[in-house]
Amino acid sequence: MATVPMPANPKVELMLMDSAISAIVIAIQMITKHCKKLKWKRRIVLVTDGRGEIDADPDGVAEISKKIKEDEMELVVVGVDFDDLDYGFKEEDKDYDKATNETTLKALVEDCDGIFGTMQQAIEELGTPRLKITRPVHSFKGQLTLGNPGTYDSALCIDIERYPRVMIRKPLTASQFVQRTDLSNGHHSTQSSNTVMPDADDPGSSAAQADPNGLTSVKNARTYQVTDEDAPGGKRDVSRDDLAKGYEFGRTAVHISESDLNVVKLETQAGLEIIGFVNWSNYDRYMSMSVSCVIIAQKTNSKAIMALSSLIHALFELESYAIARLVTKTNKEPVMVLLAPSIEVDYECLLDVQLPFTEDVRSYRFPPLDKVITVSGKEIKEHRNLPDDALSKAMSDYVDRMDLSTFGKGDEGEEAEYMPMADTYSPILHRIDQAVRWRAVHANEPVPPAYEILTRYSKPPEELVAKAQRQLEKLVAAADVKKVPPKTQSRKRTRNAITPLSGLDVTALLGSNPKKVKITPENPIPEFKQALDIADGVDGIRDAAQQLAAIIKTQIKDSFGDIAYPRAVEELGVLREELMDLEEPGIYNDLIKQLKKKLLAEELGGDRREMWWEVRKNRLGLIEKKSSEVSTVDEEEAKAFLLSK
Repeated sequence: MATVPMPANPKVELMLMDSAISAIVIAIQMITKHCKKLKWKRRIVLVTDGRGEIDADPDGVAEISKKIKEDEMELVVVGVDFDDLDYGFKEEDKDYDKATNETTLKALVEDCDGIFGTMQQAIEELGTPRLKITRPVHSFKGQLTLGNPGTYDSALCIDIERYPRVMIRKPLTASQFVQRTDLSNGHHSTQSSNTVMPDADDPGSSAAQADPNGLTSVKNARTYQVTDEDAPGGKRDVSRDDLAKGYEFGRTAVHISESDLNVVKLETQAGLEIIGFVNWSNYDRYMSMSVSCVIIAQKTNSKAIMALSSLIHALFELESYAIARLVTKTNKEPVMVLLAPSIEVDYECLLDVQLPFTEDVRSYRFPPLDKVITVSGKEIKEHRNLPDDALSKAMSDYVDRMDLSTFGKGDEGEEAEYMPMADTYSPILHRIDQAVRWRAVHANEPVPPAYEILTRYSKPPEELVAKAQRQLEKLVAAADVKKVPPKTQSRKRTRNAITPLSGLDVTALLGSNPKKVKITPENPIPEFKQALDIADGVDGIRDAAQQLAAIIKTQIKDSFGDIAYPRAVEELGVLREELMDLEEPGIYNDLIKQLKKKLLAEELGGDRREMWWEVRKNRLGLIEKKSSEVSTVDEEEAKAFLLSK
């Protein structure tokens, strides 16, 4: 069986022949007829089990090999259970005819410099991603200038071309499709919208009527609306032509007319202009904002090649970079780029990366990792947040033991690279490609797991982890690592509503199920707990807490001396405990802050500082993180709150 690429037809031609040699001859004829002398990749792939009859005429085989080499064809023979010493596979008790055919095919492949392998290797190599080499396309063609060539004769002007050196490849994006509404068979398919035809009622879409899957791409429609109280629904549709452009300024949309926009718009001319130089040591790598590009001289301009080479060597000898202003197209926004010299054995070029403007730089200050600075400016070297010498040494030993750069040895004892760049692939890119290829052939079967070559470096080697186990145990002991206990569920969340021993629901018998309970000063604590039991969400909890807080304030205000303080303290304690169980410390913290403010401002019937002392004595201040995990109040803030300030 020979696989022949057909240049005039994108389909792959499969031919079944009694003789493998005959199939190769037919494939050669088809390639010669269709490809002719054009620059096509001429490749013949023969897949066989080697059990058929093969014409073993040496002269015929020699002529086939000669024709393959003359027409620059590539012959690939993949055999089922063929012996491959390089791969390490050998079939035992092989049939004599199959061994003879295998020898003949192998001799033919070796004579024409082809590829010969076993089927098992071919199947395993399907998991190895195939990298596609793309043809570079220039992003800028123009002149590199130093000074103004139109004004000064001494200005530097070099004809250059700019190409991307590194490009970011993104995974395939998802596509949307719908079933055509003019079909009634209800057939469902998973074909992408990139391969379906337009609707049948679309003008000029005669091919859409022949779509066997009954699918069509999703069409998007956009409408613009403005607020209009007189229109149905309070919105009125407007045309795009009636709208004006708005530019975001903070949280506000600012309108700029076309006349004003033309005034502030910067008119630029395409070009690359050097504006200064900087030493290597004065440039930080984190300032690079884009992928790198390659700048070379115009390929057919020997004068430009010599001039650019002189500039590259000058930058290299002076250990300097050039800073330039780049405009790739007329009236396009300019960018600042850094030009770095690159000199290799077989070529020279300038590498450029985009530089940030002042508005792009964000400065952040972080506390040092090796010391703690107090408010007064004192530096503390020993602190509970700083590692001690034992912990630092344990971490250093563990990192050294887990070093991948020295992991693995070669056959002759030399150090081997654990993760070669050539064997490292992007898992997200090739995993999506694998899933797409699988779904194209198997429409309803689940997608198989990712290939081993994609997940090989997602975890450290087991051998290295085993060797570092002792250092890891020392690190855990030095760091005093403890298992975090599971978060206990709030008692209030799981508490069932109290029911009488008779089991009768009095509220249901009375035909009423109030969603809100009014808390009265005569019986506030039981009514508050009852309100929490039937509260529907955070709003209900907050309403009940505010009712009880209002009753507490009224009791303090109407108290004769301190006679009502114990009752207010009890109610405040119940409020704090219940809200802590409900994991709503923020509600209590807001209420106690309001109470403190009114007490110290003498807004609750005069001087009530003694009541605030009762709050402090009973520790009814803010709910801190130590008491509730969801609280945002730290220990220092809670202590400062209890002060009478």
